[in-house]
Amino acid sequence: MMTGLLIAGAAGCASALMFASISSGALISLLLFYLAPLPLMVAAIGWSPNSAAIGGSVAGLCLGAIFGFPYFAAYLLTVALPAWWLGRIVMLGRPLAPEDSVPAPAAGTPIPTAMEWYPIGRLLLWIAGFAALTTIATMLTLGTDGAAIQEALRRGLTRLVTGSSDATPSADAAKVIAALTVIAPSAAAIIATTTLTLNLWLAGYVTATSGRLRRPWPTLRATTLPPMTLVALLVALAFCFSGGLAGLIAQVITAALLLVYAFVGFAVLHTITQTMRTRTLLLATIYAAVTVFGWPIVVLTALGLVDALIGIRERYLGQQPPAPPLS
Repeated sequence: MMTGLLIAGAAGCASALMFASISSGALISLLLFYLAPLPLMVAAIGWSPNSAAIGGSVAGLCLGAIFGFPYFAAYLLTVALPAWWLGRIVMLGRPLAPEDSVPAPAAGTPIPTAMEWYPIGRLLLWIAGFAALTTIATMLTLGTDGAAIQEALRRGLTRLVTGSSDATPSADAAKVIAALTVIAPSAAAIIATTTLTLNLWLAGYVTATSGRLRRPWPTLRATTLPPMTLVALLVALAFCFSGGLAGLIAQVITAALLLVYAFVGFAVLHTITQTMRTRTLLLATIYAAVTVFGWPIVVLTALGLVDALIGIRERYLGQQPPAPPLS
């Protein structure tokens, strides 16, 4: 009990300091801000979800006492709640066999029951949901209708570009500001989805390296999304053309779901390159291209969508020769 409380306190303090570092304005604080869920996720996966819940609650209260209610609400919504819930469901599992384990012949100790763990595809949907929720909540702080939100975004971007929200930008700058105003909600959802996914992967890696991960590492290249995800994406995509607040919300949801399909595209890529001799070089090149240029993610998104429609991995694995018998 005492160990759990110490872990909760340490995780909460680390997360709160990382979240509050953004107020310093230093460039490194942006990285720390995005990694704020990591300590709580490590506590949830390596110890228990209760540790993350306690640590997140204490951290939120401390931030609220120091910086005010907006910091408290922002921290709970964007850091504590996703970290606790994602850390909890990643460790959910159920036995595939009957609960009564079969005793071992020699030592008489029970053989561990095979477990079915929470699917990675559904975990990605939770990540996309949290990313969309936090992005929409942030937008609603700027206004309660689409026009007000876009105007607030335009003023903020004008201040960023020209140094003053009242300044009149040049024609070229005005075009850039107008384009950024349109893509800002979608970009925010993409960043939130990416950072939550990265934090959860890092938390799993840290706990696995330290020996605290109490489940096998998942086969990420086998990640699939529920079939209804594609239907939800099409509905959200249709609402993107409705305009107003509904259109902005639909854009956020569409961006988060498209990025999830891009992650599936990476899984497809890892599957179909298994037998290639230049696999490592090819994957490294693609990852570098996505990191540096960004636009290749569109190709991977298309790959994930095509896999959802026709099952690229199933077709590829079905054509592979069977493994040779053991001698």
